[in-house]
Parts: sequence; C-alpha cells; structure tokens
Amino acid sequence: MCFLRVMRVVHKKQMTEKELHTLSTTTCIFIMAVCLLLSAYFSATETAFSSANSTRLKMLAEKGNKRAALACKLLEQYDKLLSTILIGNNIVNILMASIGTVLFVKHYGDAGATISTVVVTVVVLIFGEISPKSVAKDCAEKFAMFAAPFLRVLIWILIPVNWLFSLWKKLLAKVFHLNADSKMSQEELLMLVDEVQQDGGIDKNEGELLKNAIDFSEQQAQDILIHRVDLAALPVTASKEEVAEMFTKTKYSRLLIYQDSIDHILGTVHQKDFYVGCGITDKPLPEIIAPPLFVLENEPISQLLKKLQQAKTHVAVVVDEYGGTCGIVTMEDILEELVGEIWDEHDEEEVFIRKTADDAYLVDAGMDFEDFAAYFHLKTDSEMVSVSGWVMEQCGQVPEVGDSFTFANLQVTVTGVDNHRIEQIRVTRLAETPTPVKE
Repeated sequence: MCFLRVMRVVHKKQMTEKELHTLSTTTCIFIMAVCLLLSAYFSATETAFSSANSTRLKMLAEKGNKRAALACKLLEQYDKLLSTILIGNNIVNILMASIGTVLFVKHYGDAGATISTVVVTVVVLIFGEISPKSVAKDCAEKFAMFAAPFLRVLIWILIPVNWLFSLWKKLLAKVFHLNADSKMSQEELLMLVDEVQQDGGIDKNEGELLKNAIDFSEQQAQDILIHRVDLAALPVTASKEEVAEMFTKTKYSRLLIYQDSIDHILGTVHQKDFYVGCGITDKPLPEIIAPPLFVLENEPISQLLKKLQQAKTHVAVVVDEYGGTCGIVTMEDILEELVGEIWDEHDEEEVFIRKTADDAYLVDAGMDFEDFAAYFHLKTDSEMVSVSGWVMEQCGQVPEVGDSFTFANLQVTVTGVDNHRIEQIRVTRLAETPTPVKE
C-alpha cells in the first residue's frame, strides 16, 4: 500500500513537470508570434507614414475622415512618430530574439543559440520587415489611417523617451550643423510634376500647364516683351488716314502713340474708340488716347499681370532704368507663358526656317536662339535671345549683307539687313571632314 501510494505521487509529479514544460514552450511561441506581429506592424507603419501622400490625407480629413485627420496630426510631429516606431520595433525584435534563444537552447542545447539566430533572423526579415513594408507601400494612406490610433497611444506612453531623443537630436544638429530647412525647391517641384505625369496622374497638357505656372514667377517683363523696333507706333501728329492705314496694315486692336520719339509714349489708341459707327471718330487723336501703364524691365510678370488687371488695360510699356522705351508687354503675352501660344483669326503662323536645298536653309533672324540651336544641334554657351543677336556676337559688329562665318558644322551668311538690323541669314551644313588615319 505504501509502494502504491509513492508511485502515485511520483507519477503525479512527473505529469506536472511535463505539463509545465509544455506550457513554457507554448507560452514562448505565443509571445514570439505576438512580437512578430508587432514587428510587422511597426515596419509597415514606418513605410506607410514615410510614403503617404499628405495632400491626399488632408483631402480625406477635410471630408470628415477622423482617422485621416489623426494621421495628418501625427505627420506634423514626424520626429516623435519615427522615434516611437523605432523604439517599439527594436523592443519587440530584441524580445523575440531573446525568447527564441532560450527556447532553442532548451531543446537543442549548445547549438540552440546558432539555430535561433538563423531562424529568428529569416522569420523577422520575411514576415517582420520585407513583406509588411511592401504591402504598406502600395496602400500607404490606408495603412497610415489604420495604424494611427494605436500609434497615438504609444507616443503618449513614450513621452519621456521621445523628449530625451529630441534633446539628442538638437545636440546632433549643433555638432554637425544640420540644416533643418525642408522647403521644396523649384527644381524638386518640377521633378515631382514629371513623376506624377509619368505615373499617369496628369496628362501631358496638364503637366506643361503646371510647369509653366511654376516657372511663371521667375519670368520678367524683359523676357517676353515685344521689342521697340517691332512696335506699331505713330506720332501724335499723325493724320487719321495714317492711323486707319496702320490699323489695316497691322491688324492690331491697339496702336501706340508717341510724342517726338518712341521714348516718349503718350498712350494707346483702341480700334473701337477710333472707329465709331460706320466711320472714323470726329474726336481729335489726343482725346481718344488711353494713358499707358509704365513698368520696369525687371518687373516679374506675375506682378505685372496684377497691375494690368488693376489698371484695366491690356498693354504695359516697358522702360529701362533711364526711362527709355524697351518695348511693350500685352495681356496675351503673359497668358501665353501659362497656356502656350494663343491664336486668333488674324494671326499668321510664323515660319522661321525654310529649307531651300538639301543642306541649305533660310532663317528668320528674329527666331529664338534656343530653338535655333536645338534645330541645328548646336552646343554653345551664348546668352543671346535671338538669332540676330547671336550673329552679331559672332561677327563682333553689325554685319552687312554677304558677311559670313563658320560655327561648328554650319556656314552662316547674312542675306538681309534693314536699318542696322539683321532680318535673314542663310545656313549651310558643311560636310564633316573625316579624321586622317596614320599609316
């Protein structure tokens, strides 16, 4: 009886140890699984908040999405957000590695540490890092909104730790002279537009419009003005017949009126004020002249547009620092910088280059030099605006008809000059001379 009683106790004791052993292993595996889930959560959250489109989140927040509003609020304190994620991710990864080591050593002895390192590393990489980050990148905004509530709680819990990290960041900024300026440059913004266009978010026309709008503030009046030599202008002493002839010849709706010289602009005459009913107005020319709007040549066209709107006029006279007339800028010129070329029923398409032979071309000297260089594949550092200016730069003087020079593989000959102004050139492509081979 005593033997049986002892055996019963021993058996009971053995079963208890087995149960405890099983319970310990199951608990470790459960804790490791929870740590793996948390690691995946933190990894995905980090990727989601770094990849999320803040503009899209703000739009959702404005529509009443509370989680989007919370995500936007967390993005505003990104340093706290990032440190919280990193702290949480490191804690769960270290905990999982420690428990894994204990578990594998218990079952495999001395080799358990090595086995644990390999297994835990592979599992964490696949299921705790790579996979969740890949998923979060494809649905960044959705996951950011999903993770926001729990993350807000963690940030509140880790306030003391985040405060210490903020002090450490300030110390690093002072030591390494870090620049905290995170403003997006104009070049970065243009690249962003290109990326959105490539992704299919906007089409080519919308992309060009956005780029023009970004460059709009950089343009000045001198960049888009109609030069004084091309102005349709008449003296105030001109007869009404001369004014009517100028309207018919130019097909412009407005003409400039000056006194003595083009440097003394009195204003503009509008066609609707000149023609009344079925004939010419009986009023003297000075009485129908609208006063001009004068601006400096370095005036940004964004400000110039506002001034034209305030003055309720379509034309501004551009003057230099000495008060001399440089040219004019119209409302149409400014709008064309945004939307591209605007054509009306009176406009005629300008053909700047006409091919006359296989390797010969006639070029309008008023052509934009950048377009000219692109057409003939020229590599040059010239800052000239027009082909005429480039030709004068190459000749070193105002050329005459027949003057020529060679640039790269081009033979350039002046074929038209009017009043010291180059009007036309002939461009001939030269055959490339093969490099001699040494025998």
